[in-house]
Amino acid sequence: MSTEGIWSTHYRALTIGIILVVTATAFEGLAVTTIAPGLSRELQGEDLYGWVFSAYLLAQLIGTVVTGQFVDRKGPAQPFIVTIVLFALGIVVAAIAPDMLTLLLGRVMQGFGAGALVNCVYTMITLRYPDSLRPQILAVFSSAYILPGLFGPYVAGIIAEQLSWRYVFWLILPFIFLSALLTTPSFRGLQPPKASAANNLSLLLPFFLAIGTGALLFGLGKIPSIYGFLLSIAGLLALSVPLYKLMPKGTLVARPGLPAVMASRGLFVAAYYGTQTYLVLGLTSILGLTADKAGLAVASAAISWSVAANVQAKLDKKDQGAGRKKRMIIGLVIMLIGVACTVPLTLIQQDLFGIVVAIFSQIIMGFGIGLAHPTSGAIAFSLAKSGEEGKVSAELSIADTFTPAIVIGMGGAIVSVMTAFAFSLSVGITVSLLLQTFIVILGLASATRLATGSVPVQEKGDTLG
Repeated sequence: MSTEGIWSTHYRALTIGIILVVTATAFEGLAVTTIAPGLSRELQGEDLYGWVFSAYLLAQLIGTVVTGQFVDRKGPAQPFIVTIVLFALGIVVAAIAPDMLTLLLGRVMQGFGAGALVNCVYTMITLRYPDSLRPQILAVFSSAYILPGLFGPYVAGIIAEQLSWRYVFWLILPFIFLSALLTTPSFRGLQPPKASAANNLSLLLPFFLAIGTGALLFGLGKIPSIYGFLLSIAGLLALSVPLYKLMPKGTLVARPGLPAVMASRGLFVAAYYGTQTYLVLGLTSILGLTADKAGLAVASAAISWSVAANVQAKLDKKDQGAGRKKRMIIGLVIMLIGVACTVPLTLIQQDLFGIVVAIFSQIIMGFGIGLAHPTSGAIAFSLAKSGEEGKVSAELSIADTFTPAIVIGMGGAIVSVMTAFAFSLSVGITVSLLLQTFIVILGLASATRLATGSVPVQEKGDTLG
């Protein structure tokens, strides 16, 4: 077992580089949420507003899976260099876009690059850090979202208001270049893992998954019309086969082992982002809070997530990974309490009390996912077979991106259906938040099917040549 830490000379540059990669991609995602209304108006593309996010998401799905296959065949160095350049080019294209279609092209490049970068980082964590250090680097990975979560939307709003939304994109480039300088030498020092026959999947699968997901999301947005129902069903059928092939066999039934890890992770991550999406909508639309005040709840969750992630890293070091299953279950129980506390928020009529309850619920929810998220990653990496590191990284990335998109779309469909049938917006949001509670329960049930401890029999990583 390694006696070094992630900040030792051996790992310091790579650790800093990983933080910068995550910070840049996280800031970009949060910043676009803030500037999207303004840029869509300026580029006269209000009708394509939703695709500012959808184009990014679908490209991210493709980038995640395609890169995972190339990583297992070529090693992480070449895919990392190519995709970080592609991500940077996407930033430039968006910054200079003269119209909405050009901006969407930039978003596609950014999404593909972001999915690929996170995949490469996950693979690097698997190959470069020994199992004893992975909970620590995964905790830092989670912590890298704090500053973007706290300041990203606010800073982006100030820049867009005082200068232009285009400068928000330009601001990201220095972080990308610096992270490339710090991480590329460590990537190049690795020998490519042995290819696994189990990972020789058709490169068309992620494209089919993206098409099916896009159809489902578009259809959900058209519900309760018949056209929306039919398109949603068609999209669901279209994505089911590639999703089945791209995820571990048995994921849909949470088969013990890696499938249960992926099932649980996809569910609780979806509930986390779904809860925040409809909580903010409730705070702003029903309680009448400004966006910056509603953002305090999101920020509080990011802080408690980071605290819990570091707590689990220390506990993992103490028991050498033996308590991972227990920590993941405890984290999801805590998260369930936090999510459940958001459900009655739409019934509160007093602004101050509402924001206090919202912040309290998000602190609890953030602490719960802070325990569960990095722990689930450590368990998944410990179960990865030799030569399938990129595949497992891709599966984690799919769990982090695919399910949240579907769940958020389902929440939106619920709100649309409720309002179409003359129910209030408050009722629609309440039902959507109840959906998130149910999803956490499913994630918790899946987590109970993990193998006790889930610790590998041998160390992987630290193979720097």
